[in-house]
Amino acid sequence: MTFADLKVTTEVLWRGTLIFAVVDTLYVAVLTRQIKAETFRQIKWPLVITAGIFWFLLLLTLMSWLFWEPVYHYVFPAWARWFIPPVYGLLFAATGYLFWWLASRLPGNPIIYWCLLGGLWGMITHSWAIYRGILDKVPMLQGASPAATVIMPIFEFVFYYCVILSLAAAYRHFRRKAT
Repeated sequence: MTFADLKVTTEVLWRGTLIFAVVDTLYVAVLTRQIKAETFRQIKWPLVITAGIFWFLLLLTLMSWLFWEPVYHYVFPAWARWFIPPVYGLLFAATGYLFWWLASRLPGNPIIYWCLLGGLWGMITHSWAIYRGILDKVPMLQGASPAATVIMPIFEFVFYYCVILSLAAAYRHFRRKAT
C-alpha cells in the first residue's frame, strides 16, 4: 500500500482524536508535574528554537518528502515544496515565542497554557488548509468531515507542543548538568 492508496475518513480522524486526547491528557499531566512554572519561564529561547527546528524537520519530512505528491501538491505550487519548511519553521518559532509569552503571563500553570495554545494553533492551521481546498482537492481526504479535520489537529498539536516542551526542558536540564 502506498500513501496514494490511503483514505483518511471521518472515522479515522475521530479515532485519531480519541487516541491523541488520551495521550495528551497523560503527557500534559506528566509535564505539569515534572516542569515547574519557573523553569518554563526560564526556557524561552530553548522553546522558541526547539519549536522552529521541530516544525522545520517535521514539515521537511512529512510535507516535502512523504506527502507532497499524495497531498500537498494539490494545494501549493511546486516552488513551495522546499520553501515552506524553512519559512514555516520560522513562523512556528515566532508562534512559539508568542505562546511562551502568553503562557508565562496568564494566571495558572503555564505548561497547560503552552499546550492548549499549541492545540489552538493546530485548529487554526487546519482551518486554513480547509479554506485552501485540501478536503476538496486531495483524493485521500475527499469526504472527510471538516469538523473532524479541524478538531483532531487540536489534540495532535497539543502532543507536538508537549514534545517541543519536553525537548527544550531536557536541553536545559542537560546544559545545567554540564556546567
